[in-house]
Amino acid sequence: MFDPVIAPSGTLLGLLQRGRGDGTLHALAAPRAEALAALNHCVLDDPRHDWRVENRSLYYARLYLDLHGGLDEIEAHLFGAEDHLDTEESRTGLALAVLGHLASYGRRDALLLLRRYAATGTNWAWALDELALRDDDAGLRALAVPVLARFPADAEGEAELAAAVRDAFEPRPWRLWAEDPRPTVGARLKAAREQGSFDRWQRQMRPGGPRPGWSVRAVLDWAQEGHERGAELYGPAARCLVAVAAPEDRDTILAAARSGPDGARCAALHYLAEAQDPAVLDLVESAVADGSPTVADAAVTAYQRMSGEAAVDRARGWIHRPDALGAAAAATLAHRGGPEDSPLVLGALRETVRAQGPDAPALYPLVDGAGRLGIVCAAPVLRHVYRETASSQLRGRTARALATTDAGFASGFAVECLWDCEETTREIAALHAETGDARVADRLRRLAADPAEEAEVQDAVRGRIGPDLDLQV
Repeated sequence: MFDPVIAPSGTLLGLLQRGRGDGTLHALAAPRAEALAALNHCVLDDPRHDWRVENRSLYYARLYLDLHGGLDEIEAHLFGAEDHLDTEESRTGLALAVLGHLASYGRRDALLLLRRYAATGTNWAWALDELALRDDDAGLRALAVPVLARFPADAEGEAELAAAVRDAFEPRPWRLWAEDPRPTVGARLKAAREQGSFDRWQRQMRPGGPRPGWSVRAVLDWAQEGHERGAELYGPAARCLVAVAAPEDRDTILAAARSGPDGARCAALHYLAEAQDPAVLDLVESAVADGSPTVADAAVTAYQRMSGEAAVDRARGWIHRPDALGAAAAATLAHRGGPEDSPLVLGALRETVRAQGPDAPALYPLVDGAGRLGIVCAAPVLRHVYRETASSQLRGRTARALATTDAGFASGFAVECLWDCEETTREIAALHAETGDARVADRLRRLAADPAEEAEVQDAVRGRIGPDLDLQV
């Protein structure tokens, strides 16, 4: 899947793609045809950089309801010829999830589309999971025959069916079908479930491959052998070293960490970092300077796992480095530094935004650190990240940081966050949004009454309103 093309943040499409609360507010104020066109664009061309962790489906479903939007565009997307050419679930997953939420709100047209797609579409398993949460027993039972027809009645087909039953995210349809009296349905499903259980038992009992001998040298050799065959085993090897290494083995491990072959060197660095060995920080710096890319990455990762004061103190010297170790040092100070480290964290935050833009992965710990340390003068750059980032996860963390650094947050961004696509961001807004704004009162009441809203958000809302939906100022 290609990275999505994100429109500018000041446009209606850009706001909706980002899942910002202002996207909903602007869509409701825009001409309906324009708003629906932008909404359909988002649903049919998923704008998320990582669809596995970013939420959009409930956000878009609520907007379909508010705009009284039809589902013709989604239907054409699901049942077009491309469905058989592009079988990646990311092509249709967002549309199916939106239909699932619409079905839970009582949109029968959405429920019927899900049933039809589960019977005939390529990404049928996703549609079936959506139906498992929303459809009645009769609707699910009617899908048994078309779904089972996807699996030929031969050895390969039965194995594929057993795997599908075993790995199903929502087991309800498969359990219903196992109760079907027809031998081609119920008996077949029972056999598939038994085979899936047997396969799982076999995987649990099967040895996981070669194991190291129980000596320091054998463990280091095992890590190196794994590296040579393309399997990085330095994490497991480091844990084995914890079990077998004695004080007299320290020199051997230090030598491996200083100049050993890559696999053994990585394992030794991870072990020494875990043990908080006083020599490890110098070894990490050397590994980044003269090691291979594999060794340098392992050294940085090992350093990131350290929690002692020595690691924090070294971070103050490394934070200005323009490499991965400098970024790791900045993250260390953001997570564990004290108030005296605020200027360093602020400088790293500003430089990261300047050099890498508002979507840089390195921003996540720095944004959290600005909020943890209460760096008030970070508010301008945090507001920039909030507006421009395409990641709804990063925007939510930025909102949390703004709640502690920006005096205008409660009457500004917190208001629009009540409509945000991420439930954690809506929770922050419910805790902080200025209740003097009439939009806030109405939105809090709606969130409190919405059965699709997350429990954490509703708990935060209930802290602001009484049992009769009266605001607690």
